[in-house]
Formats: sequence, structure tokens, C-alpha cells
Amino acid sequence: MPDPEHPYMKVAERIRRRILDGALPEGVKLPAQRELAKAEGVSVATLGRALDQLQVEGYITTSRRGTFVANAPEVAPSSYDRITRVLRTGSVLAEGETVIVTVAELIRPPQYVAELFDLDDGDQVVRRQWHTGKGQQRTGLYVTWYPAHFAASVPELLSTNNRSAPGLLLKIQQATGRTIKGGRDDIHGRDADAREANFLGVRIGSPILAGAHRLWDEDGVIEYGEWCLPYRLTVGYEYTFEAPAGEAK
Repeated sequence: MPDPEHPYMKVAERIRRRILDGALPEGVKLPAQRELAKAEGVSVATLGRALDQLQVEGYITTSRRGTFVANAPEVAPSSYDRITRVLRTGSVLAEGETVIVTVAELIRPPQYVAELFDLDDGDQVVRRQWHTGKGQQRTGLYVTWYPAHFAASVPELLSTNNRSAPGLLLKIQQATGRTIKGGRDDIHGRDADAREANFLGVRIGSPILAGAHRLWDEDGVIEYGEWCLPYRLTVGYEYTFEAPAGEAK
């Protein structure tokens, strides 16, 4: 696996973030390599390796005319990408992506969700269902859950208004004083059921990538989410590691 601390990987990460955040829209031509390398403060060789990495990931394409941000890239944002994006930009959505909220309600949750939030019998949670798209392409189906009392501070949690949906996580942190300290993703492949197939625009039984994430602070779970992506999209993650306590770094 490439070393995420290598200069070319750091350059790739910076350009990747600009693409995901919309600062570099789909189809835009990147500056010439020498110019871009100067702007990034690296050698042309290092910049070239960064661009090679982004091309492998599907974010850019090259031709005789130059290097361009890919149109409708096959790489989907991970949960981590969406969460860090909303904290940076105020929106979970990538450039050109749209959201439609279909459910926003207070309900008694399934037992496994009640256990995640450490609820008593009869307690309720906020449940939201929403899906994202880009042009004619559906990019994901999501269900997110929150403690019921969050709705008093953030009324938008119980609204299906699409305009307020992309920035809810940031509003929750600001309104409740809760700050995300950690998270976990679990991912697996399986077949789409009827509901998922309908929202994703695929056939029932088509392979999909499904997952769940938890975000927490010292007081417990802030958000629990379940999501699925159509088979044609790929999710990628980067990792950094710290030396165990007592070992030289």
C-alpha cells in the first residue's frame, strides 16, 4: 500500500479533496504539470506520481489535450469522506450531487439501534432516510439515526426539507455542544432488496456495497448510519498509523 506520508500521496490527497469539495469541478482541465508542481511546492516527478495515483482511483483522466477531472467518476465518497466534508464545508454532498430526504420521524427503534444509543424500553430516536444522486445516477441510499432529544435543538432533524439536509451534522455539533471524537465503519457486499433496488435504480438482487457507521464522543453515540451503494461505484480509504506507546516513531 502506498505510504500516505509520502509527498506524492499528500499532494494526491490535497487535489482529491479539491475535487470532492467541488473546487475542481468535473471536466475542468488541470494546469500544466510544471505549473501545478510549482503551486504544490513539489518536483514535477512527485506531482506526476500524485496524478498517476488519482488516475488509478478514477478522479482524473489524461489525453493529448491534457489532464482533466473525470466526468461522473466511479469513486464514491466513503462515510469518512462525507463526515469530514460536512465539518470542512458545511455539506455532506460532493460537487454536483443532490439529496432527497424521504423520511424524517421519531420512532421506537429496533433493538440493536436502542442498544447502540443505550436507550430504555419505549425510548424513541430520530430516523432519517435519504438518497443522493448525480445527474441521472443514484450514488447512495442512507438511513441515519440520532438521539431523540437532539430534535429539540435541531428541529430540521424532523424535516424532509432537502435544503437543510446536507449540513445537519455540523448543526448538531453546534447546537448540542457534542463534538465527534471517534468513529467506525463496517462494510460488506450483498444483494439489494426491493427497497434498496428501487432507490438505487438497480434490479432486485443486484450486488451492492452496504455499510454502517457510528460516530461518538465521551457521552455516547451521536450518529448511527446505514447505507448502500450501487455495484458500479468504488469506495476507497486512506490510513495513517501511530507507533505504539513506548516505541520510537
